[in-house]
Amino acid sequence: MGVRFGIMGTANIARKAVIPAIQNAQGAEVVSVASGSGRAREFAAEMGIEHYHDSYEAMLDDESIDAVYIPLPNTLHKKWTIAAAQKGKHVLCEKPAAITARDAMQMVQVCEENGVIFMEAFMYQFHPQHEIVREVIASGEIGDVKHMRTNFSFYIGDKPNNIRLNSELGGGSIWDVGCYCIHSSRFIIGSEPLKVYAQASIPKEVGVDLSAAGIFTFANGVTASFDCSFERQMSNSYEILGTKGSIHVPFAYRPDAPGAGGLIRIKNSEGNVREEMAEGEQYTLMVEHFTRCVENKHTPSYSGEATINNLKTIEACYESINKNQPVELV
Repeated sequence: MGVRFGIMGTANIARKAVIPAIQNAQGAEVVSVASGSGRAREFAAEMGIEHYHDSYEAMLDDESIDAVYIPLPNTLHKKWTIAAAQKGKHVLCEKPAAITARDAMQMVQVCEENGVIFMEAFMYQFHPQHEIVREVIASGEIGDVKHMRTNFSFYIGDKPNNIRLNSELGGGSIWDVGCYCIHSSRFIIGSEPLKVYAQASIPKEVGVDLSAAGIFTFANGVTASFDCSFERQMSNSYEILGTKGSIHVPFAYRPDAPGAGGLIRIKNSEGNVREEMAEGEQYTLMVEHFTRCVENKHTPSYSGEATINNLKTIEACYESINKNQPVELV
């Protein structure tokens, strides 16, 4: 039978990516969707989901559901993660899990107290291209890693009602796409930043960062830089620079996009380039990892502690932007 999922909300990310991933994953199925806007019945029919609920509370009371996926606006993640955990439901929560590290700590604690699995849905990390990158680094092929560059941007256009532009719902380019850059720097480098300095473009009429950039200094001496934006064409890549070579991943976060793919380019000190290609459906791989953790009562490879540390770094970026100075992470 597998893990039975309920979907809390009718967001596009659920429709386009996560629901199909659950439906395709081994050991998982979508049994219900809930919406407080009256759209649950229509959405369920569209997605081929048998049951629906007209409130989130009703879904959490449904004993046929083992786990919930939460794709609600960022500011609602804490409330409904805690409510789900208290009803004994495992939680796969869309990124960012919360808009403060303190909120994430409370979410993780409540999940632990109620014996349920919690995982933030940073899907990109489950694509096999990143494991190849880490293996190349570990082999010493590019020497000692000295710097990592990351970027994630897309053009949002004239969409004033887009929740990504709503400060009250946790909008902003760092929260939406820069979080991937920050996450991948920590994930690939394998260390936590000691200091961050970030700047951003925050038009008064918008109230959120449309573009941002920053640099990190890590505990192991490596530095990393990131830039993210709602004002530029699609770009989602990272590059790792070592003493003997470099690694470039041109579709680091969305290898599933049309014309993309899990391409890795490794260049040596003489300028010779070799390429490797990794295949995998990152959303499905994420769901399958989560369901295995639920079934076996294992802590996810992406732990609650890692989620909290990522949020601490994001908060430090915003603190640096507001103060216009470097910020040290304790």
